[in-house]
Amino acid sequence: MKIKDRDPIREMMGLLFKPHPWHGLPIGKDVPNKVTVYIEIVPTDTVKYEIDKETGYLKVDRPQRFSNVSPSMYGLIPQTFCAESVAEYCCEKTGREGIKGDGDPLDICVLAEKSLTMGGVILEAIPIGGLRMLDGDEADDKIIAVMRDDAVFGQLKDISECPESLVERLRHYFLTYKDIPGSAKAKTEITHIYGREEAHEVIRRSRLDYEMRFKGLDDLLVELIKKK
Repeated sequence: MKIKDRDPIREMMGLLFKPHPWHGLPIGKDVPNKVTVYIEIVPTDTVKYEIDKETGYLKVDRPQRFSNVSPSMYGLIPQTFCAESVAEYCCEKTGREGIKGDGDPLDICVLAEKSLTMGGVILEAIPIGGLRMLDGDEADDKIIAVMRDDAVFGQLKDISECPESLVERLRHYFLTYKDIPGSAKAKTEITHIYGREEAHEVIRRSRLDYEMRFKGLDDLLVELIKKK
């Protein structure tokens, strides 16, 4: 399936209305080498925020349990969706069956020398790898990226060049951030830490899943405009 590079309908709507962070923001012209990111959480947040799929506003998901906070900026890649194609790739790489997509936009962690002080902003990031995470039987990949032109991390090309201690902090955070106090059973599992090429493939597949799930969205916009 061919992904459209330019969408005049979305561009026009963006001139008239504030775009929905998931559906209205462009992913970028050089995807998967470089992507737009909508930041939901920054490392100082003690509450987990996530986008409300209906309104596009940030909502409180839950207070962070224990004292752990996100080691990096964290958000979503617009116009991506984790469904059949992403799940198929996860099954292929893990050798498991019965995995499905989590039904959310693709998650991304952004490394930078200086973090933002608040979420709800957009930036450009360069994917360098990812964590293949399973939340029960759902594929819940976490793409790892560096902020474009960052003075410290901006030159990294692959996760193998990233400090091992930082990768381990990210890994530990996602293995524990959903833990229920007193529960002995972990809710999440990370099967692999993968490099840039696999991250690119996950992004491509998440775009295909988005096109399949929301392929009628532009047609709906056209019809609404015609009615006006």
